Amino acid sequence: MNEDFTENRNISIPSYFYISGFSGIPHVRYYYMFLFFVYIISLLGNSCLMFVIIIDRNLHTPKYIAVFNLSLTDICESTAAIPQLLDTFFFGNQLIPYGLCLCNMFSVFVSISAQSLTLAVLSFDRFIAICLPLRYHMIVTHRSMLVIIAVTWAVALFVIITATIFISSLSFCRVIVIINTFYCDHGPIYRSACSNNFPSYVINNLNPIVILGFPVFFIIFSYTCIAVTLFRITTPQDRQRATKTCTAHLTLVAIFYVPITFTYALSSIINTNTRIINLSLTSALPPMLNPIIYTFMTEEFMVSVKRLLKRRIIFPSPK
Repeated sequence: MNEDFTENRNISIPSYFYISGFSGIPHVRYYYMFLFFVYIISLLGNSCLMFVIIIDRNLHTPKYIAVFNLSLTDICESTAAIPQLLDTFFFGNQLIPYGLCLCNMFSVFVSISAQSLTLAVLSFDRFIAICLPLRYHMIVTHRSMLVIIAVTWAVALFVIITATIFISSLSFCRVIVIINTFYCDHGPIYRSACSNNFPSYVINNLNPIVILGFPVFFIIFSYTCIAVTLFRITTPQDRQRATKTCTAHLTLVAIFYVPITFTYALSSIINTNTRIINLSLTSALPPMLNPIIYTFMTEEFMVSVKRLLKRRIIFPSPK
């Protein structure tokens, strides 16, 4: 037993966590292959979006600072979740060392938290642009947007570091702890502990409110104000133009929040396989769809892409 546990101040640390994953699903390897291709597309799409924002000076605006940060969180989230999932199940490495498991939990939750908060930042940008257009350039500056983005990352890091510290203080009574999910999820880990896990229980219930609840509330508030403002706009062309600027962001919000809200709201009645599919798709599909949506649904970004392509065709780089 002494070889299987590391004893430190009466805290028993297991050697491994066993990630159980799906149960009883035939041909599940095809699903892993699908996630792999989704991951590649999300990497390419977000990298291209970030490249265009960096290259085109017309996109060096506060709004596209937030869009750039959203693409960065997309890459971080999919990279934190999908490669580890493929290594765990496609290659059969379901035993994950204790330290690596906590690192996986930390990276996944920080990325998801930063993405959720960034979607709220984008709604703040649209709120100011439509409801307070004359003061937009005074309120939403490059400096203020950078400060807001830094605060979102600081909040995400603080919340998840706190959760990780309390997880690391738990005692486990088994050499190998079985986790019924597809990655090192906070909830299944703290519930497997045999010591007092009340602080982790509080954090597990508080974090979704901070990371998901507050951003959703702010987004709903922002778009309620935007809707009221749009009804006051008498010109149909102005109303249509303002609506187009919000469509892409609202689509991103729905893609991100609907599946994850559905999963956590019905976690007590849905089976493990359904929960794994919903959460894995939440980690894979939004990072892939976000750059596609911003490419095809944002006229400003399409103009920049066409301008860059035209510039490369007419003035190709010297060989």
